[in-house]
Amino acid sequence: MNFTTIHLVGFLVTIIAVFAVGLYSARRVQSAEAFSLGGRSAGPALVSGTIAGTIIGGAATIGTTQLAYSAGLSAWWFTLGSGIGFLVMGFFYASPLRNTGLETISQYLVLNYGRPIGPLTSIISSVGIFFSIVASSLAGIHLLTTLFGLGSWQAAVVTVLLVAAYVFWGGLQGTGLSGLMKVGIIYVTLFSAGWYALQFLQQMPSLTAVFPSPVWFSLFGTDIWGGLGNVFSLIVGIICTQTYIQAIFAARDSQTALIGTCTAAVITIPVGLPSVAIGMFMRVNYPDILPIDALPMYLLHHMPAWLGGIGLAGLLISVVGSIAGLLLGIATMVARDIFHGVFGVSGNRSLLWINRGTIVVIATGAMLTALANLQSFVLSWNYLSMALRGAGVFLPLTLAVFLPGVLKRKWAISSMLVSTLFSIAGYSLLALSVNPLYTGIAASLSVILAGSFFSWFTQRKHILE
Repeated sequence: MNFTTIHLVGFLVTIIAVFAVGLYSARRVQSAEAFSLGGRSAGPALVSGTIAGTIIGGAATIGTTQLAYSAGLSAWWFTLGSGIGFLVMGFFYASPLRNTGLETISQYLVLNYGRPIGPLTSIISSVGIFFSIVASSLAGIHLLTTLFGLGSWQAAVVTVLLVAAYVFWGGLQGTGLSGLMKVGIIYVTLFSAGWYALQFLQQMPSLTAVFPSPVWFSLFGTDIWGGLGNVFSLIVGIICTQTYIQAIFAARDSQTALIGTCTAAVITIPVGLPSVAIGMFMRVNYPDILPIDALPMYLLHHMPAWLGGIGLAGLLISVVGSIAGLLLGIATMVARDIFHGVFGVSGNRSLLWINRGTIVVIATGAMLTALANLQSFVLSWNYLSMALRGAGVFLPLTLAVFLPGVLKRKWAISSMLVSTLFSIAGYSLLALSVNPLYTGIAASLSVILAGSFFSWFTQRKHILE
């Protein structure tokens, strides 16, 4: 079965409906704050829609199916770990963050550690988030080439244009409302598809012959410590991601932030299961395809044409929506923390267009990176992304939330710089097999402990004198 007219009708109707919501929301956006925070009036639905609509993207769908095709049940950890991260964020971080009335992670850290830490936090966070955008870009490029026979460059250009239409005008309002629609579409189509795949697998008389090793049905696969490291990366990375914290800042109050974040967790956790079932189904029936093409091919060949068309549109929207949400986080930090905080650019209209311009520039850079790494695993980029954004920011942020004033300014800045450099050097230059989050957190903790001891020693010396 090919991409038929019925597929196309379902596909186009779904795409038009979701993008119309995003463009409709743009009517209410006349300032930078309305663009990035939706006027700080978001209810639980918009908060959860922004969060879930961002995390349920190419990695949670196409990327999870890709890894399940190659490794089995352990692919579920991406959505499972993400959901755990949202629960931790909701119960422990949402209230103190929302009560500040700020807009970015950097602004929060500036309150505790001074102005120099603001731009540094924005740069570190943006670099980490960039790799998640690359992950979803990979999924988008492969999806468009599979469906329409486009070349990789053509697919990349189309993806950038779709992302611009999705978030360029509507900002957080567009991302949140479209995210709610996207999650609904993904749930209907992905769970319908996953149920059929699961039934097929259960009825196979020789399932163990196809998957002889028990690691296919283990959450930890062949590497327990590596799996735990990836989960830890997800939890830490999510807590340090501007897009998710931005949704908390946009909530009308702290209770709304808690409800919205926990709702997003409940929505996110199950999404990986049908993707795993589909990946293993495709492994049985199509053992020679590219793993990244498993989910699009399944929807094209094993679903009713009208539902398959809607599902394929949902995949494309999930990819575009995830990229858009992450881009919105970077754009907000660039506009507020760098152009406004460092260079003194003011005026809502100017900051609004800096937001929009940043989205186009970063999206283009991510597409170019994806084009240079077309055969890589989507989830590998996501785990690296989470590790890099968490390594430098997590401990200073956590101390600022729960023990404000304990960590001195110079040691907070030093720990962020040293931990980020250790993570990058260990992963890219030394090619260490250790998860980069471990090296980064270890470096950050070492600097913090050394700094705390030095501060205590200096203070005690002054007292004795």
